[in-house]
Amino acid sequence: MSEKQRLSEIAWKKWGPYVSNREWGLVREDYSGNGDAWNYTNHDTAEAKTYRWGEEGICGICDDLQKLVFSIGFWNKKDKMVKERFFGLTNGQGNHGEDVKEYFYYLDSTPTHSYMKMLYKYPQSAFPYDDLVKTNAEKSKDETEYELIDTGIFDRNEYFDLFIEFTKESEHDILVKLTVTNKSENEAPLVILPTVWFRNTWKWGYDDYKPQLDSEEANHITVSHKDIEIKNIYAKQSLKTLFCNNETNNERLYQSDNESRYCKDGINDFVINGNSQAVNPKGTGTKASFFIDEVVKAGESKVFEFRMTDKELQEPFAEFETIFDLRKKEADDFYAEIQKGIESEDEKMVQRQAFAGMLWNKMFYHYNVEKWLKGDPAEMPPPKSRENIRNYDWKHLNNEHIISMPDKWEYPWYATWDLAFHTISFALIDSDFAKHQLKLFLFEWYMHPNGQLPAYEWNLSDVNPPVHGWAVFRVFKIDEYIKGKPDLAFLESAFQKLLMNFTWWVNKKDSNGNNIFEGGFLGLDNIGVFDRNTTLPNGEQLEQSDGTSWMAMFALNMMRIALELALYNNVYEEMAMKFFEHFLSIANSLDNMGEEEFSLWDQEDEFFYDAIAASDGSHMYLRLRSIVGLIPMFAVEVIDDVMIEKLPNFKKRMKWVLENKPELASLVSRWEVKGQDSKHLLSLLRGHRLKCLLKRMLNPDEFLSDYGVRALSKEYEQNPYTLNLNGTDYCVKYTPAESDSGLFGGNSNWRGPIWFPINFLIIESLQRFFFYYSPDFLVEYPTGSGNYSNLDQIADALSKRLSGIFLKDENGNRPVNGQYERFQTDPDFKDYILFYEYFHGDTGRGVGASHQTGWTGLIAKMLLPRFSRKKIAESETEMPEEG
Repeated sequence: MSEKQRLSEIAWKKWGPYVSNREWGLVREDYSGNGDAWNYTNHDTAEAKTYRWGEEGICGICDDLQKLVFSIGFWNKKDKMVKERFFGLTNGQGNHGEDVKEYFYYLDSTPTHSYMKMLYKYPQSAFPYDDLVKTNAEKSKDETEYELIDTGIFDRNEYFDLFIEFTKESEHDILVKLTVTNKSENEAPLVILPTVWFRNTWKWGYDDYKPQLDSEEANHITVSHKDIEIKNIYAKQSLKTLFCNNETNNERLYQSDNESRYCKDGINDFVINGNSQAVNPKGTGTKASFFIDEVVKAGESKVFEFRMTDKELQEPFAEFETIFDLRKKEADDFYAEIQKGIESEDEKMVQRQAFAGMLWNKMFYHYNVEKWLKGDPAEMPPPKSRENIRNYDWKHLNNEHIISMPDKWEYPWYATWDLAFHTISFALIDSDFAKHQLKLFLFEWYMHPNGQLPAYEWNLSDVNPPVHGWAVFRVFKIDEYIKGKPDLAFLESAFQKLLMNFTWWVNKKDSNGNNIFEGGFLGLDNIGVFDRNTTLPNGEQLEQSDGTSWMAMFALNMMRIALELALYNNVYEEMAMKFFEHFLSIANSLDNMGEEEFSLWDQEDEFFYDAIAASDGSHMYLRLRSIVGLIPMFAVEVIDDVMIEKLPNFKKRMKWVLENKPELASLVSRWEVKGQDSKHLLSLLRGHRLKCLLKRMLNPDEFLSDYGVRALSKEYEQNPYTLNLNGTDYCVKYTPAESDSGLFGGNSNWRGPIWFPINFLIIESLQRFFFYYSPDFLVEYPTGSGNYSNLDQIADALSKRLSGIFLKDENGNRPVNGQYERFQTDPDFKDYILFYEYFHGDTGRGVGASHQTGWTGLIAKMLLPRFSRKKIAESETEMPEEG
C-alpha cells in the first residue's frame, strides 16, 4: 500500500508524534490561585510532577488519545538530570520571552507517520542550565538572546548526533531506530533510556482503571491496557529494564507523603544517583525504560532498534531493515509526486523539511475548562479565586483531539488564526486532515455559544483576525483540485457555523454600529502606537483599519462560499447577496465615518491608518505606516462571468443594488466593468489606491526587504514615530528583529520583522488582482528603480524573496541561519533547517520560536512549481466543471 492510499485509512494515523515538547509552564497545568502558570510548574520540577492534561518528551510518539507514550531519554554522565525533555527559558527568564535552548530538527515525515525522522544534538559536556538562565537574565531587551551555541559547548564538537527514526509495519506495529554518532575526537559515555509510560488517567477521581507495564524478559516489556492495541515492546539487545509509576513525588516537591513508593522520577533517581530503592524490583509499574549504558568511540556510530507491536513475535527484528527501507522508499515516492517540477535539490530539501516540521508539530491537546476550574473529585478543592480566573467564561470548551500546534515547545497550544494558515500547506499533502482541523474549531465544544472562536489557552477570549472563512474556501478548492471533485458537505457545514462567527463579529466588535471594527490587537501584538486592547481614558474609540479590512475580507469569503454552494443549491443565492451587500456597507464605512464623513484612507499620505474617534465625533489619524495599512488589499474577490450567469437571482439583486445604491457601488472597483477573460472584481481598492499602497510597499526604504515585506516602514529606524495622547508620550521605532518593549511578554515584534502569514496574503491578493487586471497593469518594482512589472510578476518576485530566507545564496549561506558561522558552513549543521516564528527585516535571520513551522510552513506552498501554484489559485475563480 502506498502512502497516498494509506491517507484514506484513519487507523494509520492512530499513532503519531502527538507528544508535546513542553507540558510545564502551561495554563492547563496551572492550578494556582493567581494564574501564574509559568511558576506553578517549571522545568526542574517536571521530572517529578505528574501532569493532568498531557505528556512531554523528546521525539515522543503516542496514540491519538495519548493513553500510552513512548519517548527516549539520554544522560551524558555529567548532567544534573536525565535529558527527558528539552530545556528552555520561561517568559520571565528570557530577555525576549520564553525560548527553547536546544538544537533539534524535524527532517522527514509522511502524513500518516508511516515514516518519520528527526535529529537531536546532545552535548557531551554538562548542559549549561545555570549559565543560560543567568546570562539571559543579565541581558537587556536591546540585546540579542544568549543561545546554547554562544556558551561554547559545541566548540570542540563534543556532542552526539542522535537520529531517531520511526516506521510502521502496520497501524499498531511501530519500529524505532536510534542512530548515535559521536562527533568528537574522544570516546564518550552515553546512557540511553527508551521509555514508555501511561498518561495518568486514574488518580483524578473519574476512572480508577489502572493499566500496567511488566517485564519477564530482559529485552521485552508487556503492555496491559484495555484500550491500547500495542501489547509488546521489544529491544534488539538484552537489556536491563527499570520500572516506576507515573505518580508525583510529593515528598520531593511538597515535603508530604508519597502515594506511590516508586514515583515518576524514580528512573532518573536510579540513573543519576544510583538509588536502587527508587525503582520497582518486581519489574512492574506505569512507567518503564530499557537501560542502555554505552561508551561510543570517537567518530563512531551505533544503532539501537526497538519495536512496539500488537503482535507476539519470536523474531521481532528479522525483517526490521526491510520494513524500514520499504517505508522510506514509499515516503520518497510520495514526495517525488508532490515535488514534481521542482528542479532545485535545495528547494526540495527545504520543502520536505517544512512539511516534516508541520507533521511533527501535530499534538494531542486536552483541555476541559469546566473540570480545570472546578478541580478533580480526588484532588484538593481549588482556591476560591479560581472561580473567576482566566477562561472562566469558556466552561463549554472541551478539547481532546490531535491538533496542529504553532510550535510544540514555545506554543504547545493551538492558536486559531495560526492554524488557519497551517491548513493551507497541510492541504497539499493531506487535505482530509486540513479540513478536519478547520471543522474542529467550528464544533460546539470549541466555538463559544455566542459564535466566537477560541483564540489560545492564555486567553480564549482574545480576538484574532477572522481568517477561518478564507482558509475554509482555500482548502476546499485545493482539495477539489487534488481529488477532482468538490467536498460540498465540508463546505456547507463549515459555512453554517461561520455564519455564527460572522454574526459574533458584527454584534461584538462594531461598538458604534457603523461597520467599523475594533478587534483589539488582532494577532499583531505590539504593532500599534500603544496596546490596542487598551481602554482609552476619555472615552475615545480606536477605529481600526485592519479590523475593518479583515471583516471586509470575511464578508467576501462568505459571499464566495455562498456562490459556490448556490451552484448546487439556489437557496444560497440569497446568502451570497447578503454578504455582497454587507461588503459594500463595510467599504462605505471605511470611507464615510461619522457626520464628518471621515475616511480611514488618508488622502494626503495616500495610505490607510488607524484613527482615534473622540466622544464629540471628531477623528485623529495615527499616521504610523505599518502593515495595518496594507491589510485592505486582502479584501479582494474575483468572480468568473460564467458563474454570475448561472445564478440569475443573485445577478438580478446585485444589479438592483448597483443601480439604486450608487454611493455604495462607486466605492469598489466597478463591478460592471469586466476584466480579462470576463471576470468581475470586488475590492476595497480601486486601481489608484492599489498603486498608492504598492508604491509604499515596494519601496526598499520602507516596507520592501530583500526577504519579503516588513511589518513596519523602515523609515522609523532613523525617524521614530511619536505621539502625545492624553498627556502620555508614545514612540514607535523600526526594530527589525527582537522586540525592545515589554508588551505582550516582550517576545513578540510586529515593528519591523518579516512575517510569513501576512506576506502570503499579500502575494495571494496580488495574484487575485492580476486575474482581473490585464498584464498591462504595471507598477514600478522596486519603487524608484524605473523598472515596471505586472502584479503576477511582483507576486512571484516576493515569493522568491521569502524563499531566499531558507535557500542557499551565492555564497552558500542560508540567511535564516544568521550570524553563526558554524550554522552556515559546518556540514553537520548547515543543511538542517529551522522554521522560525518571524525573520529579521534586513538580514532574513530567524527570530522568535525556532520550530514554528506552522504558519512559516507556508514556504512549502511557495516552493511549489510556479505553474502548480498558479493553477491552484486560478481554480478558486473558475466555474466548477459540469458533473
